[in-house]
Parts: sequence; structure tokens; C-alpha cells
Amino acid sequence: MDAAKRGEEPAWPDRPYLKPDGTFDSQAFLDGLDAIFNAGKARDSAEPYLLQALADAENVGDEAGLLTVLNETMGFYRSQGRHEDNKWMIQRAIELAAKMGIEGTQAWTTTLINAATGLRAAHKYEQAEDLYRQALKSSEATFGPGDRRLAALHNNLSMLYSETGRLADAVNELEEALSILESSSPDPTTDLDVASTHTNLALALLQEASAGRGAGDLMSQADRSGSADRNETVDRAMKHAEKSMEIYRHGHLEGSAHYASALAGYAQALYFKGDFTRAAATYRKALSIIEDRYDRGSDYYKITEENLNQVLEAGGDRSDAGGEGNAADRVRSDTAGRQGQEERAGRKDHGNRGEGDMALPDAGMSAGPAKGTPSYTHPHACHPAMTGLQLSKAYWEEYGKPLIQEKYKDYEGRIAAGLMGHGSECYGFDDAVSRDHDFGPGFCLWLTHEDNQAIGASLQADYEALPQDFMGYGPRESSVRARGAGRRVGVFEIGDFFQALTGYRQAPADDRPHEWLLLDEATLAAATNGQVFADPLGQLLATRQGFKSMPDDVRLSLISRRLGMIAQAGQYNLPRSLERGDGAAAMLSINEFVNATASLVFLINNPITVGYLPYYKWRFAALHRLSARMASRLGGVADELETVLRLASAACYGGAGFGEGGRGAGPAAGQIHDIVEHICSRIVTELREEGLTSSRETFLEWQRPYVEAHIDSEDPVLHSI
Repeated sequence: MDAAKRGEEPAWPDRPYLKPDGTFDSQAFLDGLDAIFNAGKARDSAEPYLLQALADAENVGDEAGLLTVLNETMGFYRSQGRHEDNKWMIQRAIELAAKMGIEGTQAWTTTLINAATGLRAAHKYEQAEDLYRQALKSSEATFGPGDRRLAALHNNLSMLYSETGRLADAVNELEEALSILESSSPDPTTDLDVASTHTNLALALLQEASAGRGAGDLMSQADRSGSADRNETVDRAMKHAEKSMEIYRHGHLEGSAHYASALAGYAQALYFKGDFTRAAATYRKALSIIEDRYDRGSDYYKITEENLNQVLEAGGDRSDAGGEGNAADRVRSDTAGRQGQEERAGRKDHGNRGEGDMALPDAGMSAGPAKGTPSYTHPHACHPAMTGLQLSKAYWEEYGKPLIQEKYKDYEGRIAAGLMGHGSECYGFDDAVSRDHDFGPGFCLWLTHEDNQAIGASLQADYEALPQDFMGYGPRESSVRARGAGRRVGVFEIGDFFQALTGYRQAPADDRPHEWLLLDEATLAAATNGQVFADPLGQLLATRQGFKSMPDDVRLSLISRRLGMIAQAGQYNLPRSLERGDGAAAMLSINEFVNATASLVFLINNPITVGYLPYYKWRFAALHRLSARMASRLGGVADELETVLRLASAACYGGAGFGEGGRGAGPAAGQIHDIVEHICSRIVTELREEGLTSSRETFLEWQRPYVEAHIDSEDPVLHSI
């Protein structure tokens, strides 16, 4: 019998929550967890403590205590990025809370928030938003209007909006959070949460200001001297960043680890204002704090150091940039972190407790320019290196926006604009060679069904009357395929536009996986690429996001299929074809292997984050761009696949006449075999790290059952026979 149940003192000093009378003490559990984090032992001790507490609370039948432990475990797994493990904790917490009948209580609201935040971190955005909405509804009865937990809820919801491209909504949620915090604070001028929210607002506004720009045109001269709306947004961001710094100084809060995030946010605002000298100095100050609290090898340090490098390059100074020489080639998307008030178990979030109290960098913001950023001093100057997306954005700013403001004022808040769909420029891959057709000034205008019925024809006529030459380009020459119903620019009804690309007016529902599987990745890439310059209603972005949000069951099913093809083509049929001397079959096997592997790289990295693999022409350009991203999974596979293709002629045909020196197929075939097996081994390692398999088997066909075990749906279309 358990010592606690015998009425004795428990024999385990690391289980302080077990009372002598056999009950579970939730506060003692929380105190014990805090002690683990405060002692810096979270990495080794937090999970065993949490799992033991789960078992103990369940054993003694304390449902309230069990719910408290589940909430804490959700936060811990989220902070560790262990989303698959967290899925079961989230499910258990929601089911337990419902079973307890605690709807309408603070514990119910808090559990909803924690579950939603865990799902958001796992990129389950639709499910997360639904739970956040339920939490907001519940909070009307459980939280007072000045409750700081309500501010935390709005802050969390803003992060979801930011991650899904609804930037105006993200700003609105943060402004609501700030209003709550300022009205409830005894002294807003010294309140760390108020300062953190000002920093978050600055970052969200800077993200909004840069929306629709690629890395290469983020801080072009035209941007800095262009749109009054954008300049106003950047000015607002600067005021919030400055206000955050003022609170830190006035409250003598510079000793807080959050101060590094505030400094990095301020540096980013300075960068957007073109003040590179002060931006660099501020980044250096942030780095010194990060080095002290973390170390120079931490991701947080490396990211901030890269941002400093980019600022120095933008200012023409690389003398003391530090880090690797090519750091400025990559625009970082996770600069100064969202600081925060994520709520767990009714207490301030300790999701970062294993790292001290540092607010870690968050995705969605860009800190600096890419190398080779084009700059120009006059919007009508001709620039041979201008990309199609940059040209389209400039053409919209010069002619499209004024047209809407002057002739369609009543619809100004309803018309979306941008460039997406078919065409290399929509992917950002256009160059001088690709501009021989379907290139030139142009953009898309998207309308709702009702608005298209009312003004579509007249707006199209006015669009066609715009100047055909712009900035030394034009007129736009459309190929036969890009005319009439297949036109790529002009006025479109939103549903018609996506139907022309995909056959669907909106993305299939999650419970219709067979429809998702009918959509090949190149089609989905065309429906989710490009840039949206304006979308006041949010309907265009929401529809596009629907196509980007492939259900995870479908993604896992496709991963399984790709594993099967990689094994069949690369590990099985290729060596057999080479052995029997069938060069043509071997060449086709290589083609199937390369295509399946390229697809798998994008699926593993998750399309909701990185998009989809485009059609064959731009496949390797997309792979190399993905590989250049920080923390890209299976990075470098693109280079290995190119090597396989380079060796293919020699392996399949002995090298005769192919510049291989006539050495025969043996050496090349051996190299290809080694590369194929190395790629497969890397894939297994990645699957294990993602929690999709526990097997070490490198023949990938045998990995499929492990991956498919994670598919929730029993629909047979998602499972292999």
C-alpha cells in the first residue's frame, strides 16, 4: 500500500504534494515545480516531476489537482516544442474539465487558453482559434474587465493572428490588451507587462508595415519615402518601442531579462526608420544581455547577431559585424521576441522557465535587409534588377491605389490587391530570361461576389485604361495561356480566382481528405504564393490561408506516400535497374526518387510555414531557398539531389558521350547509392526527432506504418493498404 494511503509521511522528498492523509496538495505541487525551475534543473527534472504528479493525482482521485498538473504539463511541453506529446495532454485536459462540469469557471477559461496556446504553437490554427473564441466567451463571466489574464488572452490571440497573416487583427488584439493592462495597473509607467505589450505592438506594426514585401525589398528607398500609410504605421511602431524603453528606464527594470527583447524591438524600429547607427548600437546592447543570461551559442544570441550583421551591412559597415560573413544573406523572421503573458493554470506562463525568464524570439518579424537589396531614389527610375513582385507593388502604389481612392471610394475598404498565381514572378524566381512573356506592370484586384456584380466590369475597364508602361517596363505581353479566362492580372471575384487555379472556390474541409489529395502540390503552391498588398476585409487572405492549412492527417498521409516512393524508386528499383543494365528505367527511377524527396522536404517542414513545392521548373530554386532558412529541416538535401542528377548519366549510361570520361557506370552508381542511403538515413533521423517514428529502419517503406499511426482519421483514403 502507498505510504500516503497508510497515513504516513511519504518516502519521496521530491513529491511534496502528497499529504500524509493521502490527498494531493496542488499548491505544494506548484511550489515544487517552481523550485525545480528556480534551481535551473528543468531540463532533467521537470518532466519526471510532472509525469509522476500526473500519476499521483490520478491515483488519489483528485480531479482538480490532476487538471492543475495537466495545465502545467501543457505549458512545459509547449515550451519544449514537443507538440505531439502535448496533443494528448491537451485532449486529456479538455475532456477532464468537461467531465468535471466546470464550464463557466475561471479554471475552465484558463484550461481553454492553455489548450489553445498549445495548439497554436503546434500550428493547429483553426482548432486554436476556436478554443480562444470559447475562452473569450467564457471570460465574459469569469474574468472582470480589468483582469490581467484577459490581457494575456488578447495577447495570445494576437500571436495567432500574426502567425496566420491577419496583421490588422493582431494589432487590434494587442491594443485591447494594452488598454486592459494600463487601466488595471497601479502604475503603468513602471509596469513590466505594459512595457512588454508596447514592444509587442511595435513588432506587430512593423510586421504590418512590411506586409506584402519580400526580403529583398523590405527596406528599399522607395519604401522609406513611399506610402504615407506605411510611414504612419512605422511611426506608430516607433512610439510604442520608445514607450517600452521609457518604462524600463523609469521603473529601473533594466535588470530584467525581458529588457533584451525590448532593446531588440527598439533596434528593429530604428532600422525601419533608416537609423542604422543607433539600431546597431541597440542590437549590441541587447547582445550583451543575451550573452550574460544565455551564452554566445544560444539561438537567441545567433539570431540577434545576424540582425546586427544585416543592420551593419545596410549602413555600409561590416568591420565588426561578427559571426559568419554570409549572415546578412538571410533575413531573419524571428527577431525580438513576443514578450509575454501566456496564461497557464491561472498563473503567469512559465513556458520559458527552463531558460530563465527570457522572452524568446517569436516568428513573423523581419529584422534586416537581404544582401543585394535594390534601392532607388525615384519611383519612376528604371531598374533592370527589379523583380516582378516589386514592380507590381510599385505599380499598385502609383496607379492602382489612387484609382480606387478616386473612383471607388465606397469600396476602398473592401478591395484586395496583390499578385499571386501562375508565373515565376509570383514565386520570386523571375529573372532576365523569364521576362520574355507574361511580365510587366500589373496586379490583381480581388472582389467579393456582391462587389464583383456591382463594380467588377467597370473596375476592369478602368484597370485596362491604366498606363501600360511603367518604370521602363511594359507593355505587358501575355502569352496565349494567360489571356481571357486564364489572365493573370486584373479584376477577379475571389472565389472565381481560386477556382481557376485549383477547381475549388475555397479550400476543402478538413473532413474531406479525398478532395485534398486531388490537389497536387504545384496547384496549391500557385494558390498560396505571391504577395497581398492590401486586404481590408481579410477575405482574400482567409481564403488563401485555407489552402495553405493542409490538414495534418493529409500531410501525414502524403509523407507516408513519399516515403513509399523514395523506397520503391531510390532504394529498390534503381539498384535493380542498374544491375540489369536498363539505363532508361534507372533514369526514371532517379527522377521519381528526386521528386518524392523534394516533396517530402516541404511536407516535413509543413506547408503552413514554408508553402508548397512548386512545379518542376522552379523545384530546385524553391528547395535551395527553403534550405537557406534557419532551422530548416532536411537542409542540404537539395545539394545531394543535384549531385544525384549530375551523376545520373554516368550511372545509367556509362558516361559515354556525357563528359564523364568513359569510366563506366560503376563509380557513379556507387556514389548515387551512398547518397540515396545517406538521404534516407537523414529522413529517419528527422522522423524520429519529430516523434513520427520510434524505428531506426532506414528502408523507408517500413517507416510508413509508424507515420500513419499518427493519423487520427480512419478514412481509408489516408492509409496505405
